[in-house]
Amino acid sequence: MGRKAKYTIEQKIAACEAYLSGKSSAKALARSLGLGKGGDFSIREWSRMYKEYGCEVFYPKEHNQSYTEEFKKEVVKEYLEGAGSLRDLQVKYRIPKHETIRQWVIKYTKGEEIRDYLPRPEVYAMKARRDTTLEERIEIVTYCLEHNHNYKETASLYNCNYSQVRNWVLKYERDGEDGLKDRRGKRKQEEDLTDLEKAKRRIKQLEKKNEELARRVELLKKAEEFERRR
Repeated sequence: MGRKAKYTIEQKIAACEAYLSGKSSAKALARSLGLGKGGDFSIREWSRMYKEYGCEVFYPKEHNQSYTEEFKKEVVKEYLEGAGSLRDLQVKYRIPKHETIRQWVIKYTKGEEIRDYLPRPEVYAMKARRDTTLEERIEIVTYCLEHNHNYKETASLYNCNYSQVRNWVLKYERDGEDGLKDRRGKRKQEEDLTDLEKAKRRIKQLEKKNEELARRVELLKKAEEFERRR
């Protein structure tokens, strides 16, 4: 079972309606609910999620949310590349707190391992990964996007693995249909390469490594600046 909410759905909806309509400030609402220091930030976060997804966002979940290593890195890279603020990405991916993303960013910039978080693997990885055609993957991704990124429902409907669906959606949102093409077995083995091809591959590897280091340095600077402002 999920964790018991401290505030009822009705209280959260009422607070969001009051804040979004301008009838009350975030600080006043936080005081009335006894949210304590920094409670106005919670009101704003509730309101952003409520505005984007409606009251459904407050319904209790049967299981804690899961995040794969690949998903975490995708979110961190979006933040690094300026695709959105912590709170923008929180809303986009329906992550309960932007602080969660900040912790991923800090770990990534420090070079620490970012692991999968699957609190109930029997729910999210219960089905074996299955082979699919490009047309099937496009259909699955389209359904998932049309149903508010409901990975669990999509995986169940199409008899897929939860993480498969999530990865396909992320790749599609980043690269379009090209991101869904199966590239397994397309890469030449090292012994089959010419000297020139080997050199080009090595250069690309070094360039990618340098880009990754540059991203980490930039993220570390952002994280340190964030900490100073706090």
